[in-house]
Amino acid sequence: MRSLVTGGAGFIGSHVVDSLLSLNHEIIVLDNFSTGRPENLDRVKDRIELVECDISTPSSWIGKFKDIDWVFHLAALADIVPSIQKPDAYFKANVDGTFNVLQASVASGVKRFIYAASSSCYGIPDNYPTPETAPIQPQYPYALTKRLGEELVMHWAQVYKLPALSLRFFNVYGTRSRTSGTYGAVFGVFLAQKLNNKPFTIVGTGEQTRDFTYVTDVAEAMVAAAKSDRVCEIYNVGSGKTVSVNRLVELLGGEKTYIPKRPGEPDCTFADITKIGKELGWSPKVAIEEGVAKIIENIEYWRNAPVWTPENIATATKDWFKYLS
Repeated sequence: MRSLVTGGAGFIGSHVVDSLLSLNHEIIVLDNFSTGRPENLDRVKDRIELVECDISTPSSWIGKFKDIDWVFHLAALADIVPSIQKPDAYFKANVDGTFNVLQASVASGVKRFIYAASSSCYGIPDNYPTPETAPIQPQYPYALTKRLGEELVMHWAQVYKLPALSLRFFNVYGTRSRTSGTYGAVFGVFLAQKLNNKPFTIVGTGEQTRDFTYVTDVAEAMVAAAKSDRVCEIYNVGSGKTVSVNRLVELLGGEKTYIPKRPGEPDCTFADITKIGKELGWSPKVAIEEGVAKIIENIEYWRNAPVWTPENIATATKDWFKYLS
């Protein structure tokens, strides 16, 4: 079996590569290293083909789709604030890039196409746990572009009969998560603060809850989707539980300080994972306590990550408050 992983040098993508190697797949990884790191694949570099390229521009990388069985499309720009500041870059990467990967997949006759979507498409949900049928109400350009990518995938499945599925990830965390870039996901922020003996910057009261989903569970969900015979379906991928930010800080251990609550962020994220359990037979395995312990074991990975303070967070999120208030 031959698989191609876009964004395969990134956080989630590198774990998908691990899962596929355990199945003895031949693997091609496409990555432009804008957020992915070659060292995420160092231990398996002799077992894969790694191609540096930009999927937002059609070029010779399209030829890599020849004779590919499964495609996992994870390449994307993430983060909220940069998407507000530079929406054009996000549309180019997340919408144009997805279009190009879809076209290459259809032309090559791939057997399965799995898209990494985002639960941010739900915005501030009306119901918890949130089902796949919940209203779509993205609050910022990143969420919108990921949703538009999903729309493309579903349309290509309908019109061109591409055997595709879309998985909406909830608050993925774990080893190899990004260490660079702008102020973003809570784990990366907290780990750098812990390494530098700085207080954890808790947004609002810290009582807001998140459906933290461990990265290996997410990778296994993608493989389960590829193994299935379902097409043109959307599935939530979550832990099935919620954890408060204050509880996360307890698990990490350290001092804390509080910063203002940000507009456009829900007080809760909580996936209804009934559908994926019934139809794909997938369920999460890693509890938050185990996941945090694994991260702490590997905390040196975040040694050179930016260290955020209340002051530089206020500067970095200025546009967030300006445009989303």
